[in-house]
Amino acid sequence: MARRASPGATSEGDEIRTLQQLLAAKEIVISCGSGGVGKTTTAAALGAMAAAHLGGKVLVVTVDPARRLANALGLEQFGNTETRVDAAAFTAAGVEPRGELWAAMLDTKQSWDDLIDRHAPNEKVREAILSNSIYANISGRFVQSHDYIAMERLHEIHSSGRYDLIVVDTPPTRNAIDFLDAPERMGEFFSSRLLRWLTAPAKNRVLSMASRPFYKVADGILGSQFLEDIAEFFSLFQTMAPGFVERSEAVTRTLADRRTTFLVVSTLEAAPVREAEYFIAELEARGLHLGAVVLNKVLPAYLRRTAATGVARRLVAQADEVSLGVADATGSEPAAVAAVLREVGESFLNYQVIANREQEQRNELARTPDVVATVPYFESDIADLAGLLRLGDALWR
Repeated sequence: MARRASPGATSEGDEIRTLQQLLAAKEIVISCGSGGVGKTTTAAALGAMAAAHLGGKVLVVTVDPARRLANALGLEQFGNTETRVDAAAFTAAGVEPRGELWAAMLDTKQSWDDLIDRHAPNEKVREAILSNSIYANISGRFVQSHDYIAMERLHEIHSSGRYDLIVVDTPPTRNAIDFLDAPERMGEFFSSRLLRWLTAPAKNRVLSMASRPFYKVADGILGSQFLEDIAEFFSLFQTMAPGFVERSEAVTRTLADRRTTFLVVSTLEAAPVREAEYFIAELEARGLHLGAVVLNKVLPAYLRRTAATGVARRLVAQADEVSLGVADATGSEPAAVAAVLREVGESFLNYQVIANREQEQRNELARTPDVVATVPYFESDIADLAGLLRLGDALWR
């Protein structure tokens, strides 16, 4: 499906300078970063802006969003099935959208069930896997399972051609790079000696002398039924190995495709910046395209102005003199006014130090991506589509 031409679109070879141009040129945007930096809200805001101004069908796939974000998108039922955001919500926010905004939340268990439906060689194998207790735990709870299925779901939706742009909020992981490696790990697992070893008892029903001591001890600790479930699960799963290996390779190709770009979201606090720097380096090492770095909660630019520095210093140095006029105008005690003026001036100078440090960090992070966007502190949480569009507008400017 070809997206309608838009004013922000760039032709092949043109330099991308804004997030609007970046989203117009790509089909998949993957938002990533450490927890608590606003990557989910950023993904939703960019999706809303793309639908409003670029046209076409835009899908935002989020991972366990806060309820306020689901409310902001106007969604009561927020799950694995894509749901369209009502165009009336845009109108209420003062915007007439050129395209459509759709949203979905990754349901790990349902996505795994759908995957089994597609890959199981027959109905009998399908039912046996879905009813296996080990499968229930792996598909619903394991972190690596969550990482893989997020990328698998992305590939499935993109391959369908239903959407012109897909914006993905990546899974919360202990290591920010885990979801990138998940498809390759899945392929390696199906080709591994471990899988052959786990399925050998179910295939042969005769344990080798080497494995018998292990199973004897494991049987006493875990129980024979648990071991049988493990053997049955991996034996059944292996029947789908060729399909999984093929899909894992396809998912990896999708991530490296020129139509896919990555968006690293961070604040300028020390820990998130280190995580962002690590992630940027990993993307570069893998040859994956880093389209943008988004920096949230950045101090305003006026704090760095030289003229404002002089004003703040004079306010501190001449607080007693200035306080006389303010005290007369407000009916206040001159000493109290002077103390407030000194505090204001000193606070401004302290914030200016932080603002200058943030600018240096921004310059460091700007070396690799096409675009660096900064977002100031917002006075309140984003609770509706209008809030997402305000955030998106700040990002695009």
